[in-house]
Amino acid sequence: MQSGPDLFSPAEIDEVASPLSAAVAERDRDVLSMVRRSLERKDVLLAYQPVVSARQPSTIVFFEGLLRVLDDTGRIIPAREFISACEKTETGRLLDCLALEIGLQALARAPSLRLAINMSARSIGYSRWVKTLHAGLDGQPTVAERLIIEITESSTIVMPDVTHAFMEEMQLLGVSFALDDFGAGYTAFRYLRDFDFDIIKIAGEFIRGIHNDPDNQVLTQALVTIARQFEMFTVAESVESEQDAQLLTEMGIDCMQGYFFGVPTTRPSWPEFPRELLETG
Repeated sequence: MQSGPDLFSPAEIDEVASPLSAAVAERDRDVLSMVRRSLERKDVLLAYQPVVSARQPSTIVFFEGLLRVLDDTGRIIPAREFISACEKTETGRLLDCLALEIGLQALARAPSLRLAINMSARSIGYSRWVKTLHAGLDGQPTVAERLIIEITESSTIVMPDVTHAFMEEMQLLGVSFALDDFGAGYTAFRYLRDFDFDIIKIAGEFIRGIHNDPDNQVLTQALVTIARQFEMFTVAESVESEQDAQLLTEMGIDCMQGYFFGVPTTRPSWPEFPRELLETG
């Protein structure tokens, strides 16, 4: 019997791969076209999900504003269906601009709100995004200290020098930074020495069902220890059960986010909560 690697010739593999690649490319083109039409109509909004204190789960520390895009029928397009297709294109930059614009407007309207907005590091050099950021901060003395910018782990290492300089500039104004999806496999740990992130958000793939997964318990505890070593605030993403929440609290997680504490909503009512900057430890 032939061994696995010899079952198909390179030519036969190409014949299989080419139609698949073409189908993926066609799907991405369709998604981009749909998102561009949504942008033209400005059918973009934020859904807000609470991030709570691990020690006092009834206390909301901040919210994350999650981008939502509506299709031609008004249906919300799940982010997983368009983020990867848009990430490296100008459409991705425009999505970042609108997310930031909506988030800054929310911060201006709600003086008690602390809000995290997602972005790709690729948007740092995009003039419209930079202008939107400075316009939202100018003349609003408390907005900077209530704004958290979440940068995806994968995009951080694409342009580390630019990201580092940008973070230093904004942190002087009071803006905080969160490293999203920490541990997902992209960022070399040495970058934690070079980047002064205020918050580390541990990827949901380690958190879901953690109470019943010894391997993820070890990995998550290691990530918490690393974050503590670098004096960074920790958030566990995708917490979906009481058992997971209890174990994460025992591990020393600072905050938690997930369906167990609240689903993202496009119609939030802002409760009052402390406006102090996050404190580590």
